[in-house]
Amino acid sequence: MIEVDYLRYQKRLKTRIEGGKRLVFDPIRRKWLVIQPEELVRLLTIEYLIDDRKFNSNHIAVEKLLIVNERRKRCDILVYANDNAGKLNPWLLIECKAPSVPVSEATFRQIASYNLPLKVRYLLVTNGRQTYCCEMDYERESFEFLNEVPSF
Repeated sequence: MIEVDYLRYQKRLKTRIEGGKRLVFDPIRRKWLVIQPEELVRLLTIEYLIDDRKFNSNHIAVEKLLIVNERRKRCDILVYANDNAGKLNPWLLIECKAPSVPVSEATFRQIASYNLPLKVRYLLVTNGRQTYCCEMDYERESFEFLNEVPSF
């Protein structure tokens, strides 16, 4: 498990109250959203990636549409990186859960199915309390858990 203090990034979130509802601003999608536990984990994860791991916000997609076994799915966060030719390719796939939802085998099955069409180098799952990241090895059909999230 990787230790990440997501609450450290809470002060970076822009919030407001509108129509009696608490809203939070998503800097990637550039829109205000009703605050939900999973949404907060997703936005705090994005702040962590940008601030701590130095990811480029222009290379981050949120709620990206995927086709998995002919079904439409949306992944929480997908980070792209340049390959040797300068082309952007999926690099890190992230699945976020609400803090009350434990990271479980089912969470890993979910992210693994989302990864079928992508074949990213890294997978990350978090509920804001527990964070796991692994590097995929497609040649050996294996993976290795990491001690930290890779830097961009």
